[in-house]
Parts: sequence; structure tokens; C-alpha cells
Amino acid sequence: MELPEWVKKYKQPNTEIKVLKGHYYLYNHTSVWCPEKKRTKKITTGYVGVITQEFGLVPKGMSRRGRIPQGESRLKDTQPETSFMDTFEKIDDPRAERNKLYSVYEILLVTFLSVICGAEGWIDVENFGRAKINYLRRFSAFINGVPSDDTFRRFFRSLDIEQFKAMFREWVQSLAKTVDAKVIAIDGKSSRRSYDGDGNMLHMVSAFASEARIVLGQEKVSEKSNEITAIPKLLNWLDIKGHIVTIDAMGCQYSIANQIVEKGGDYIFSLKGNQGTLSDDVELYFKDSFVKNELKTHIDYDKGHGRIETRKCLVAHDVAWLRDLHPNWKTIQSIILIEASAESKGKKREETRYFISSLKEPEAEKVQKSIRLHWGIENTLHWILDMSFNEDYSRIRKGNAPEIMAIIRHFALNLLQQNKPPRQSIKGLRKLCSWDETVLEKIITGKSS
Repeated sequence: MELPEWVKKYKQPNTEIKVLKGHYYLYNHTSVWCPEKKRTKKITTGYVGVITQEFGLVPKGMSRRGRIPQGESRLKDTQPETSFMDTFEKIDDPRAERNKLYSVYEILLVTFLSVICGAEGWIDVENFGRAKINYLRRFSAFINGVPSDDTFRRFFRSLDIEQFKAMFREWVQSLAKTVDAKVIAIDGKSSRRSYDGDGNMLHMVSAFASEARIVLGQEKVSEKSNEITAIPKLLNWLDIKGHIVTIDAMGCQYSIANQIVEKGGDYIFSLKGNQGTLSDDVELYFKDSFVKNELKTHIDYDKGHGRIETRKCLVAHDVAWLRDLHPNWKTIQSIILIEASAESKGKKREETRYFISSLKEPEAEKVQKSIRLHWGIENTLHWILDMSFNEDYSRIRKGNAPEIMAIIRHFALNLLQQNKPPRQSIKGLRKLCSWDETVLEKIITGKSS
């Protein structure tokens, strides 16, 4: 029986189409040796789905039938503004046409969901796909099953990294609209085992919305450079108007300060000896006891982890003299002193830190809160990536794959943070996603209770 053309296009290697009562069904098959007849015979190994002229291939168990209306996501109940797959599946496919046994959508879907559920390497991604194939077929056909670890490895090594980063930023903008993030912390982190014989370990500079705990974007530090060159690239596309950008001493550069102010933002920079006399002048100013008694002050107390910590914040905004001494730093409007002391088991530790800022006459309490939020990038991003995602031990290291996988971890962390129930850890939530498909579906559809 001659099959219609709209049916034939779903015929793939190792599949067969059966016609029953006028309906077309797709099955997987294989060949086995028949000792009685002394030849191979074909046996059916599993039902794939039904083929209809109106809807195409409808996979077995697929929860949604029919064409997806324009603007909607293949992930049911996912709102268009937060649909990650609708964003990422538009990426250019680097593979030759003859090698496309799996769609871009299928490769990305398996990878993203597996990382949410705890996958750390390409073999983990393949194993997740094989274990969850029936669940995955609710969203796509997977006619040829799940790609092998080598397929994932080759695909991500050759992807266009700039396009992938741009799509991450496009997707994350929809999340950023739902939160009122005022402080954007910028800091760098290395993936210590991502090196090979051809290059150094991956070092990424990330922009982090501290209050919302969302990664807004990232930029790779080139091998023969440092964070000072990566931060301006990050700021070029980052929307910082009306926000406070906090950066540690490495990024304390007047060119970066000028860029932030020109884009309508403000900054608070940690100040250390890398700025030479600027640091010395600020430190000398705060050593004057009369000056310190006249400044705006806020004292904060924190009790936890078996210790009592006191933080005193002093802010000076009469800093014209500092701009005169350092004409390159024309954006400085205030300088800050933080005196921190912690007492534990009878031992006392004291620390003094200095900062410069473009904030005009800021309240000491607001400044102290912003500085505290900056260190959230260490506790709620870098620490979680190391302890929950095991990033430091990842051996993905060839081509563009290390940088892309780092972005995928950021993507997964954003989804988990946005839908994390109270009193639940990220590590525990990842386990729940791998154990319970209803929890995973709540995470990817943004309908976590």
C-alpha cells in the first residue's frame, strides 16, 4: 500500500508505519536472528505515536495534541514571557543536514531538564534522557530515542556561544521584570577543573540581581586578560539604569565607574591598595576622629552561627577634595567606611573596609544594606554552584561546551530560585525534581506553589 507523502516524512531508520482502520501508527522495530528459519526476522520493539494529517506525529503519552498556537510554549501552562524553550530552540544548528537525527529542541530539552535534576556531565545527560523518555515524549516525538553522550558533546562544542549568551539574556529579561532588584552585584568565578592541555580553566564574570537571586548574564574572561576587560563587555548590554552596581576591588577602575554613571546607574566599589594613593587618602580621612564623629552612621547587629557580629557604617559625602586630588575619579560622590567586629567563644576579630560610591548623600543604612547584598553573590551563587551543582569538579572542557554548560547551570539555578518553596534547599529541590515529575513540571512551568 502506497503511503501518503505527509505520512512518509515521519518514517525514520528502524521504524515502520502500520495502517489500522485508516489510521497511521509509527512503531520502532529491530531485526533478530531466527534459528528455525535460519534468517533474520523483524520484530516490533515499541509504539512511537499516531500520525495525522492535521497534527503530524502525536507521540505516545503526549499531554497536548495539535498545533501549538503562535506565542505559546510547547511546555503546557508555561507563559510566553518565561518560556525558556521557545527562546533557546531558535539557536542556529551547527550540524550538517545529514546528521540531524535529533532536533535542536530535543537536544536542548534533555540537557536543560537533566541539569535541573542533577546532571553534571554528558553521560549524566544521556542517562537522564533514557530514564525519562516517556516523560520527554510529552513535549516532543523523540522518534530516534535519546541522543548519546557523544552527540550532546559534539553539539555543544560547536554552538555559537555569542548567540547562546544573547538568548540567555533575552530569556532572563522576562524574569527580571517580575522582581524589583535594586542592587546588581558583579563578580568573577573560576571552574577549576575545566582546563585541558590547550588552555586555562574557565573564568566567568557574572551579573547577579542580589535581592531576587537571579543571574542576569555572564561574560567569559579571555585567557590572556582579567576581569577588568570582561566587566565593560558585561555592562555594555546590561540594563543598569536606576540600579546600584557593586564590584569588588578588582573592578575598581575609573573607566568602569564612568561607564556605569553614563548608563544611568550608580556604583559602590570596594577600595584596596590597587588604586594606590586613592585608597591611602580615603583611609587617612577616616582616621580623623573629629571627622568620624560628624558623619552619618548606622550600626547593625547580627547574631548567628555561634557568634555576634557588629557592623558600623559611616558615610561621607563632602568629597570635592578627593575629586581634586584624583581628577580621573570625577564620579565619586561619597566614601564609606565599614567597621566590622565578630565575637565567638571569647575571641574577637575586627576588620575595616573602605568603599567609594557615586551615590549623592546616601543614607548609611541603605549603603550598608547594598554592601551586604553584594556578598550574596558569594553565598547564593558561587557557593551554590560549587556545593549543589558541583561546578568546580566538572570536566567539560572542549570548545564552547564549558562556557555553554556554565550558562545552562545559571539558567537552571534561576528557575529553581524563582520556584523554590520556603525552607527548601537548592540541592534538595534538584533531588525532588529528579524523583517526582510533578515537581519538575512545576519548576519548568513556573507554577510552583
